[in-house]
Amino acid sequence: MSISINKSTVALPIDARVTLLDLLREGMHLAGTKKGCNQGACGACTVLVDGERILSCLALAVQYDGRHVTTIEGLAEANMLHPLQQAFIDHDGFQCGYCTPGQICSAIGMAAEAQRGVPSHVTANLNADVVLTRDELQERMSGNLCRCGAYNGIIDAIRETVAAEMTV
Repeated sequence: MSISINKSTVALPIDARVTLLDLLREGMHLAGTKKGCNQGACGACTVLVDGERILSCLALAVQYDGRHVTTIEGLAEANMLHPLQQAFIDHDGFQCGYCTPGQICSAIGMAAEAQRGVPSHVTANLNADVVLTRDELQERMSGNLCRCGAYNGIIDAIRETVAAEMTV
C-alpha cells in the first residue's frame, strides 16, 4: 500500500491509526501543513487529495491508498511560487502565517468545486454557472479560520488568482 505525496510515492504506515496529518508532518517532515485544532474545526491542516480539499487531521492515511496528496510544499514548481502563494504575499493575506498553507490549499480546492458547479450556501441561482463573488468566496472559505483576521487580504489574493477567470 502506498500513497503519492507531492508526486513522490510513499509507503503507508503499518499502523492504521496514523492520521494523514501525522504522516505528513512526522513521517514526511512536511511541516507546511499545520496542526491547529486537531478536530477539523479550523482548516489549518487542509490538503488536496486528487484535487479535492480535505482536513488531514480527520483522515486516516490508509484511507488514501493509491491517491495523490498535494500539500503546500507541492504547489510550487521549479522554485517558483504558485500564483496564489505569490498573491498572498502581494495582498498581505497572512500575518502570523499559521493558517496560510491550509487557506491556500482550500482556495485551490474551492475553485475546482466552483468550476464543477458545486453550489454554496449563498449561491443565488442553482441553475446558473457559479460566479465567485466576494460573498461566495467568504462562504466557501468559511471553514478556514485566521486568528490574525487577515480575511480581506486572503479574499483579495483568491480573487486575483484562482477566482479571476470565474468572476465577472
